[in-house]
Amino acid sequence: MCDDHDSRLRPAHFRSCRPRPRSEIGIDRLLTNVAIHWLTGTAGFSARLHRENAGPPPPCSPPLGVAVFPHDVVLRVRALVDRAYAITRWTEFDRGGHFAALESPDLFAGDVRAFFRDLR
Repeated sequence: MCDDHDSRLRPAHFRSCRPRPRSEIGIDRLLTNVAIHWLTGTAGFSARLHRENAGPPPPCSPPLGVAVFPHDVVLRVRALVDRAYAITRWTEFDRGGHFAALESPDLFAGDVRAFFRDLR
């Protein structure tokens, strides 16, 4: 797939970074992320997840937490997500994007912790 040749891997990562300034992540961190996917042979798996998740989601009943970051590649629309999932936590942030754990680790980690704390 795309982990066998770097020229196909790089555009996929940079395309998802286009909506926000590069300085938010930093070129070194972004290239490190790309290199990790490429060198470990996991880029194909990552791309496969995107392809397999295209289209409407199947119904799902377990609790779901959704973190919406304004510069993500796909913005979530609550009304559409409510149709298929039992949302127990919906959080909209003012910064961050597709690489939320890299861009805004404090927001991402705090929201994950809060989601699981609410389930106790």
